[in-house]
Amino acid sequence: MRNIDEVLVARIRPLMKRRKGYSEKKMFGGVAFMINGNMCVGPWKGSLIVRLEKEKHDETQCEPHVKPMDITGKVMKGWARVEPAGIESDEDLKAWVERAVRFVRSLPPK
Repeated sequence: MRNIDEVLVARIRPLMKRRKGYSEKKMFGGVAFMINGNMCVGPWKGSLIVRLEKEKHDETQCEPHVKPMDITGKVMKGWARVEPAGIESDEDLKAWVERAVRFVRSLPPK
């Protein structure tokens, strides 16, 4: 039986794999989806981690099903954790992935 993050990886991969600059990297005990060497999205304990503008952190945190990204005990501004209820539908998952890709494409390649 696959774990919940493997299921989410299987949903994310088709949304990412044909994008220019796409790669995957093992991180945080799972898979990080990258664009031009910058982390973009990934699964974490059933939630979706998305990279977004730091300047809009507070605004993003007010959206439904969004929680602070806090792996180390410190909130990571510029990141959001979208709970499973916020990515239940394929449309919702795609919308979050698109937002993260749009932002990450604005970053310099690594």
